[in-house]
Amino acid sequence: MSTTMEPRAAPPATSEIDVHSFEHHWQDEADAAYLYRILAAAEPDPKKKDIYSRLADVEDRHVVVWSDLLVKHGHPPASFRPSGRARLLATFGKWFGPGFLLPMLLEEEGREVKAYLDMHRETPRGAPGGAEALVLARESADHATTLGGIAGKGAEPWHRTASGGFLRNVVYGFNDGLTANFGLVAGVIGATVNPHQAVVVAGMAGLIADALSMGSSGYLASKSEREVYDYEISMEKTEVDLMPEIERDELAVVYEAKGMDRESAHALATQIMADPQLMLKEQVQEELKIGELGMSPLKEGWLTGLATAFGAAIPVFPFLVWHGATAIVISFTIAMLSHFIVGAARSVFTGRGVFRSGFDMFVVGMGVALVGYFVGGWVGKLI
Repeated sequence: MSTTMEPRAAPPATSEIDVHSFEHHWQDEADAAYLYRILAAAEPDPKKKDIYSRLADVEDRHVVVWSDLLVKHGHPPASFRPSGRARLLATFGKWFGPGFLLPMLLEEEGREVKAYLDMHRETPRGAPGGAEALVLARESADHATTLGGIAGKGAEPWHRTASGGFLRNVVYGFNDGLTANFGLVAGVIGATVNPHQAVVVAGMAGLIADALSMGSSGYLASKSEREVYDYEISMEKTEVDLMPEIERDELAVVYEAKGMDRESAHALATQIMADPQLMLKEQVQEELKIGELGMSPLKEGWLTGLATAFGAAIPVFPFLVWHGATAIVISFTIAMLSHFIVGAARSVFTGRGVFRSGFDMFVVGMGVALVGYFVGGWVGKLI
């Protein structure tokens, strides 16, 4: 018998950790606790207020998990300060109330589930953070289920059945009008020797055209939302057909979130599961909330068009008040500042940092201005 032994794989180096990832999760959990307390303070319903406060306490325990890991490996976290995005969400939450902040936290919990599951899969067995990520993924999924029940969106926050709401339409319409007309104004300045009258005429024409274009796009997008609903219903039907027990448990959680005791909720969901058509109908109503009317297509079109017009007016307005270099400098300054602000506002929906998102839009605005100016100058020489 051979005495040769196969080389054994070295155990994972448990002392090496991804400090950046740990600090990122620490900040996310601390931000979540902060926002849950903002949500609790804004919530008039005592029962919901208590739920949000308890969720904040759970997030505090998550913060301790990452803090202990960082301390253990020689990287203690700094004192907590809400991130720029968390402060922006808190401000909007205070302005618009729980109805705005709740869906944002629901999306955040959904993102956390995915991030923690990815971290668990990618972390070598026995390495720091892997087991903790799986535990936190499960608890984040529980949070999403709770919030989904309160928000009327069911237990699966990854289903997207809304067009984005009032604030999203305003931000994106404003952004489109600002960027497009800023490039147009810069092009006219580059193409003409005395650009004042040309900027006003071209800028106002661009404002009207872009507002009409975005408004009609918003209208058509809202009408097309039914197609998204149809797709979600077909996907839900597949889930009911292939995973009836899981769908039953999700439905039971929805009933429980509405106030039923656990046994009654499970019994009712089991009874409904016996009829696949009734099960699908109940899931569509209780989980996806399809059938509830949101903003009308006409109202959505008007809102998007007006927001676009307001953004497009920013680079043109200074030319209605000032002339020459003064108008050009003021137009450039307020347009670039507006690009940064609208980029920061977009971070509410994208999940990115406020400064990074604002800076990216600032760079985009600068690029649009330079390209517009030099292309305008080149075209002006040709004609």
